[in-house]
Amino acid sequence: MIKLSQKLKDELWWLIISVDYDYSRISIADYDITDEVLTLWLEDKQDFKNTLDECLQLTLPLRHFAKIIKAEGLNSYEGTKTHPKKQYVYKARIEINEPITWYNHDASANEQLWAREAMLKAVLTQLVETETHNVEW
Repeated sequence: MIKLSQKLKDELWWLIISVDYDYSRISIADYDITDEVLTLWLEDKQDFKNTLDECLQLTLPLRHFAKIIKAEGLNSYEGTKTHPKKQYVYKARIEINEPITWYNHDASANEQLWAREAMLKAVLTQLVETETHNVEW
């Protein structure tokens, strides 16, 4: 579960409402990754902003980004392994590298984009699922 401040939740809801609940209109205008956080600047694809100051800034702990990369299987592939003692072959996920190391060193530009978009999708999905379940009728 990704912790978001109430202010950030409100801003994300405002963005969701402004795109008429069409999540495909929400794009990542820019991003920054440090040793501790991933920062995404979000905007409406139909209302591009002139500066990042006009975009919604979403700052997330890097450990959440790593969990998404691992959960989506972006840092691994389906392959076969041989059991070291019994010598039989079986299918398994083969990890290329640790999630953040994979993102920084092994992933192509497209794979990095997919990872950032998966992170955005996870945040929006969590927001919609938790907030709509908490509404009292």
